[in-house]
Amino acid sequence: MFYKISRLFALSVFTALIIIPSLVVVFGSFKSDLEIYDRPVAPPIDWTIANYQRLFRDSNIETSFMNSVTVTLSSVVLTLMLASFASFGIARIVHASGKFLFALFSLGLAIPAATSIIAIFELFVRFNLTNSLPGLVMINIASTLPVSIFILTAFFRQIPNELYESASIDGASAFRLYRSIALPLSRPSMSAVAIFLFVIIWNDLLYPLLLITQQDKKTLPLSMLDYRGEYATSFSMIFTAVMVASLPMIIMYVMMQRSFVAGLTAGAVKG
Repeated sequence: MFYKISRLFALSVFTALIIIPSLVVVFGSFKSDLEIYDRPVAPPIDWTIANYQRLFRDSNIETSFMNSVTVTLSSVVLTLMLASFASFGIARIVHASGKFLFALFSLGLAIPAATSIIAIFELFVRFNLTNSLPGLVMINIASTLPVSIFILTAFFRQIPNELYESASIDGASAFRLYRSIALPLSRPSMSAVAIFLFVIIWNDLLYPLLLITQQDKKTLPLSMLDYRGEYATSFSMIFTAVMVASLPMIIMYVMMQRSFVAGLTAGAVKG
């Protein structure tokens, strides 16, 4: 009885911690700054779309949105492709070198991004990759490749070797094994990793803040800083920009929800 009550209480607190900030953002996008200060959680007295009109009229939100779409989709697709290649190769190596390669890639998870920003900036300046969307794609791939390989390798190792052996007897090459067996069976895990990468890269602020200064190359998270002043901050516009920036993530999760759940539970039950 005590366990059920404590669990219900913990879940209620956790739910409130999610719902209340979400309501503040949603309601705040339809309020003025003054009303946000007076009634931060309450619904707007007069619902208005003036913030959205101002966002699309006075800001460079369309360009920033397309920059984020370009960088995120390119980074996710290329990272998944490279990570699946590497994970398939590591999973197929049965001797010690496979474990060594897996440990080598996993070491990338232990290095915080903030510790290497000076070296990254100097490297990008040297190769003239600052203020460049391809440069952002490259650094996103490098930073997310270790975690992608870590997740996908664990799944590829669960595919029975008998499937590969039977296909090899029929003359299938290594790439054919990857394309015809590994990829179709790994769709749930690939979808889960895709959503995970999409959220990380779409919301990333560190690398755009470090490498982008031109207005026409800014991504959405970086553009939101334009509404933060030295002495005053327009929370209504920040909340409105957050609502616009959240739509692609919500749409992607809704479209890939089943695959995401299947990817999270893949390998949880053996039999």
